[in-house]
Amino acid sequence: MLRSYLFEAAGVLLTRVPKWSAVKAWGVRLAKRSGLRKAKVAVARKLAVILHRMWIDGTEFSWSKKEIAA
Repeated sequence: MLRSYLFEAAGVLLTRVPKWSAVKAWGVRLAKRSGLRKAKVAVARKLAVILHRMWIDGTEFSWSKKEIAA
């Protein structure tokens, strides 16, 4: 069940979210090379890793690397 939610979230991030992030930029580049379906799977996995690290560390998501440096 969680896999399908992550896949759906990746699809929404790649196609419907207007705000750009490092994850979205990476996914769009990957989609151009490998196709949208494979890019969705890869972005879903990346989201899972990010969510896991956020859960373990207690950190918040930042849209860009600039926010981390500030």
